[in-house]
Amino acid sequence: MKAVILAAGQGTRLRPVTLTMPKPLVPVANKPLIAYAIDVLKNAGLTEIGIVVNDLDSPIVTTLGDGAALGVHLDYIVQTEQKGLAHAVNLTRPFVGDEPFCVLLGDNIFQDKMEPLLRGFPDSTDELAIALIEVPDPKRFGIAELIDGKIVRVVEKPQNPPSNLAISGAYLFRKSIFDAISVIKPSHRNELEITDAIQEVINSGRPVQGYQLKGWWIDAGKPDAIIQASQLVLGDLPYSAAPDHPDTVQQGSNVSPRVIVGENSRIINSVVRGPVIIGANVEIRNSYVGPYTSIGDNARLENCEIEASVIMQNCSITSITGRIDSSLIADNSQLTSSAHMPATHRFILAENSFVQL
Repeated sequence: MKAVILAAGQGTRLRPVTLTMPKPLVPVANKPLIAYAIDVLKNAGLTEIGIVVNDLDSPIVTTLGDGAALGVHLDYIVQTEQKGLAHAVNLTRPFVGDEPFCVLLGDNIFQDKMEPLLRGFPDSTDELAIALIEVPDPKRFGIAELIDGKIVRVVEKPQNPPSNLAISGAYLFRKSIFDAISVIKPSHRNELEITDAIQEVINSGRPVQGYQLKGWWIDAGKPDAIIQASQLVLGDLPYSAAPDHPDTVQQGSNVSPRVIVGENSRIINSVVRGPVIIGANVEIRNSYVGPYTSIGDNARLENCEIEASVIMQNCSITSITGRIDSSLIADNSQLTSSAHMPATHRFILAENSFVQL
């Protein structure tokens, strides 16, 4: 069975970060968002993966290449216009052929690896299978109505939800989904909705399984969701002893267990409380790094406090008064305080930036 990851979206909800990088490459606990979807597939033995991108010149293609470094084989499928999930799925037919296939959204992270679902679907009697999860606000999602484990109705963002079971970003399809897509009409958003195609299959009388996810699930499409996803991934890190190599931990630094430190990184006269992940060639000096923080490669922190945040690569944070908390700081950012009077604030911000002082 082959698999597909949908990754052609523009990531507008995640701007300004996605002005310079595609959303699937945004790091969560120092690993690209899309790598979590690849891990789920690889864990279930699905190594032939197609990725839907908006252009073959996308950084996704240049970053992931043929997938050999990740232990999979990657092909790329171009969706030049974003006309809905069903439109994207339809473009994958030459890649998947007539065989069963899996579709994952490239901006979702699942604690549940869904291995029984993924391995068992090809030989099952189900025509489709959809991963579902309970949500407190079902009006915001595509929702499934379930009877005896089978989905009998799906509806997109209903005003009167028939259940609180949201359709997450994991689908198992057979070739019948292409026939269903061929007869549906664009929605009011002028998109081909995958929920409409699924409903066509349900209406044909063929069984559609509802698989209820275990654990947490994050649709990491917004800055706050990226921060939350990073915290959840870091929270799942297994116990590891505190690093104590003298080249890494210097000058009386206090570093707790569950702190992962990359090559050539140094913690100098600082306190680091895990779970924390620190990339390669990072320097932390005279600083406090609190739990649930990830720091990308080549970052420099000096005379600052930071907690529950995502710091990407090549960032410099120096001499900031007060603690930085629950923040998302993109590649190559520089945060510092004025070293002279007047002590003013100066900002150079991209579209949709958010600053709280």
